[in-house]
Amino acid sequence: MSVQPATGAAGFLARYDGLRDRLPGDPAPRDAAARAFRTLGLPGAAAGRREEAWKYTSLRPLADAPFHAPLSTVGADAAGLLRLAPARLVFLDGRYRPDLSNQPDGATFASFADAPTFGTLARPERDPLVALNTMLAEDGARIEIPAGVDAGVVQLASLATEAQGRSTAFHPRHAIRLGAGARLTLLETATGAGAYLHNPVTEIVLDPGAVLHHVRLADEAAGAFHLATIYAELAEGAVYDGFTLVLGARVARSEFHVRLAGADARAAINAAQLLGGTQHADVTSVVRHDAPRGTSRQAVKNVLTGRSRGVFQGRIEVARDAQKTDGYQMSQALLLSDQAEIDTKPELEIFADDVKCSHGATVGALDPEQMFYLRSRGVPEAEARAMLVHAFLTDALEAVAHEPTRAALDAAVTGWWERAGA
Repeated sequence: MSVQPATGAAGFLARYDGLRDRLPGDPAPRDAAARAFRTLGLPGAAAGRREEAWKYTSLRPLADAPFHAPLSTVGADAAGLLRLAPARLVFLDGRYRPDLSNQPDGATFASFADAPTFGTLARPERDPLVALNTMLAEDGARIEIPAGVDAGVVQLASLATEAQGRSTAFHPRHAIRLGAGARLTLLETATGAGAYLHNPVTEIVLDPGAVLHHVRLADEAAGAFHLATIYAELAEGAVYDGFTLVLGARVARSEFHVRLAGADARAAINAAQLLGGTQHADVTSVVRHDAPRGTSRQAVKNVLTGRSRGVFQGRIEVARDAQKTDGYQMSQALLLSDQAEIDTKPELEIFADDVKCSHGATVGALDPEQMFYLRSRGVPEAEARAMLVHAFLTDALEAVAHEPTRAALDAAVTGWWERAGA
């Protein structure tokens, strides 16, 4: 008689108990994370328990699925891997694949499996998915750019393979550090096949004057869960310029914790979510201004069809000493179905008195006058809708400075629209 594996938090804890002595690094932070995860559980999975940060996103579907170890082998097929940059670091089912990778010049790289140290930014004691990652992280990328070096474009690629009917889970632990005045464009792509959980945690440290352009493309399989948490700390004059495009996954969440620790730091957290069917995607951000003259921008656009649901939760925190802060957030949604839903929750917490902070939100459908204009000039309905949706997304994509990456994102949007048949 076969025994069904435990599911939900109990299943992950059982897996940790079985793997504890084989996981890389000091077990002490993992044990602490396991204790936290035992208390926190999976958000929304327990009846009657509510967590404000997960108000609009429940992980009950994740709790109901049994997860196993990935089945990939050294010779696993990597067809379908997006190769957008000559320098690339490839992780197959969460494990580093040097045979598929091409390490970047001007950067120091080590895999987490070989250098298993946890950073200081993540908060597993309060973030359940970070606790889960800390418990079970086996590999990841550790990238360091020396001071004054422009490392160009580096692709960090995650590929999940078909697991023959078995749901798999992997928890990459990434760390990025840019020295003073260093520059990097990091293109992070996530694709796959089958049902799986991709639960990465990334810690980013930018020294004074460093500039990181961080472009993320989450085009996971239809049955996947993509739950990413990004922490970033910016020193004086540092710039974090982030853009996330979410197309795939059954449930996706991109959670950002960005701290402007030095004066004149700048952060952008922009995103676009294109959802159909019963997809659910969530962008949640907390931007903390702890120093004067910081600037932050958050802009999230959603295109929703079918019975999909988009979420944007954006929070700006301004400390007492962070005078001359300029913070702004905007949520815009285009609903292409009467059954689609958007939830927006902006928050401002301001203790300084000389600041400029604002937020806004818009929700609407395609403009019937614009549709009539295009149709009256012989444009077929499907093509007219595609043109208007693309126009809605244009300014979001134009925020991506690297032209080949922007072209790849544009092609991904076109491919999504053709698959969605909206």
